[in-house]
Amino acid sequence: MPSRVTVLALGAAAASAAALLAGAGLAPAQPAMPKPVQDYHAAPAGTYALDVRHTGLVARIPHLGFSYSIFRFQDVTGKLAWDPANPAANKLDVSVDPKSIATSATPGFSDELTGAQYLNVAKFPTATFTSKAFHAVDATHGKVDGDLTIMGVTRPATFDVTLVGAGQGFRGPVMGVTARTDVDPTGFGLPPFIKGPIQLTIDTEFDKQAG
Repeated sequence: MPSRVTVLALGAAAASAAALLAGAGLAPAQPAMPKPVQDYHAAPAGTYALDVRHTGLVARIPHLGFSYSIFRFQDVTGKLAWDPANPAANKLDVSVDPKSIATSATPGFSDELTGAQYLNVAKFPTATFTSKAFHAVDATHGKVDGDLTIMGVTRPATFDVTLVGAGQGFRGPVMGVTARTDVDPTGFGLPPFIKGPIQLTIDTEFDKQAG
């Protein structure tokens, strides 16, 4: 006959197996993965907010004709009034905190860039883009005209926009895009030794807001 210890061990093993099986049966079902499509019509009309967790704003700045310096702005917010049936009526407002600039260079370089010689954030704490017109080219491409304000100077700018994906996300409707434009640094009062256009690229998602 099996010993009392053996019986207890078998009982404990059976109880553990039963608990595991019961727990497996109680585990919540995994949510279905989103299936974005490459068509801006898949994003329903409404008010959208820029998703700061899935946004990157990068500036490629010519360095004396030798190379490009790459900088990223960490603090970007925005609102989008969106109607896929009437792109001309859409409205976009984006705000950037220039002191959030980040570099991979030596410590203190970001402080230099935000100082009086460059971005002068003490005097100009915000850079903005306000749209004036949306122009759809096809289901995944378009242009957005608007006013770009840097260091208190406002100039017209046009962003070339590529839709990455649109549709139902985990938290509701989502639209993700890449947008690019070139900026003349001298037009915004930046130092004249910055030769050639600054390339701005923003990768972002917009989440539809409730209501």
